[in-house]
Amino acid sequence: MERRTFLRGAVIGSSAAAFGGTLMHGAAYAAPAQPGAGPYGALGAADANGIQLPAGFTSRVVARSGQNVGSTSYPWHSAPDGGACFADGTGWIYVSNSEINPSGGASAVKFSATGAITGAYRILSGTRQNCAGGKTPWNTWLSCEEVSRGYVYETDPYGVNAAVQRPAMGQFKHEAAAADPVRKVVYLTEDETDGCFYRFVPTTWGNLSSGTLQVLKASTATSGSFTWATVPDRDGSPTATRSQVSGAKKFNGGEGCHYANDTVWFTTKGDNRVWQLNLAAGTYELAYDDSLVPGGAAPLTGVDNVTGSSYGDLYIAEDGGTMEICLITPDDVVTPFLRITGQSSSEITGPAFSPAGNRLYFSSQRGTSGSSTGGITYEVTGPFRV
Repeated sequence: MERRTFLRGAVIGSSAAAFGGTLMHGAAYAAPAQPGAGPYGALGAADANGIQLPAGFTSRVVARSGQNVGSTSYPWHSAPDGGACFADGTGWIYVSNSEINPSGGASAVKFSATGAITGAYRILSGTRQNCAGGKTPWNTWLSCEEVSRGYVYETDPYGVNAAVQRPAMGQFKHEAAAADPVRKVVYLTEDETDGCFYRFVPTTWGNLSSGTLQVLKASTATSGSFTWATVPDRDGSPTATRSQVSGAKKFNGGEGCHYANDTVWFTTKGDNRVWQLNLAAGTYELAYDDSLVPGGAAPLTGVDNVTGSSYGDLYIAEDGGTMEICLITPDDVVTPFLRITGQSSSEITGPAFSPAGNRLYFSSQRGTSGSSTGGITYEVTGPFRV
């Protein structure tokens, strides 16, 4: 489904009765017919796991930091962060990063066709503060280090091949990655207050060992046209990659990144925005900005990791905020899909759908304890739109 720009005449799911005023492009906010309800309806009471969900959806705990996963002998990592799902015969695998420094790395959980946990194992070790990343079309997981002059590591979710460092993709404070099979590039976000948005152009598509790192150039405006320029020194020393190209557009704390249908979306946590690049037209614009919602009634705050469903909905996890995963639909509805209660010192990370699109995985990075050792990884099952 082709997605339009969000929030042009958007309907915002909120407990507020009405908004009035304007957001962007002169678009008027209007209260939804059912306040607080998106395509799945309003959130119900918290379940036994402390999660509020729409009717018809259920949750379960998949793993807890420091505890063995299911009946396996593998203890789940601390501070679970970015994640993705991969088909595995009739079952699937969920991969999750560990955002701790040192150690970091990533782990995987295997599921049978019925959703039963059949295995868990480490796929990356000895790295630092692995935050987000991205899935490649050739079924590897790009795990990104969120440290100064950090690396991208290409990992095997099936646990067969050793992880490989990919220095050609640049050394900076990496956050997320999103592969574009049409243009044969990988987009990269940078978690700095004056960070940039990059793309890596491999010499050969499917092989990330060599290629060109480029940075987006544009004006300081919130919309317009953009171009790409090559970063002269991708190892970021002595000059950081974000400071090498004149005219490189700055973004305040790049976070999640998602590609679909000639469009790439990414979030910036410093100003709580979702950006949209129309790759076919070569233009960019704001897709969401909570500061422009009248009366402080924004339904989505603390933007972070992002994923998309096969239907065309975006699911954006909150770092703090009200501990929600919010939904932005192709019809421009912005509304909470779920809320985690009793974990205000945590953040939601790693949203990813199973291959069939009927199960959503995500983590509360610090759980109820507020500590990296208290992470909890969940699964939500229900009638998702596919």
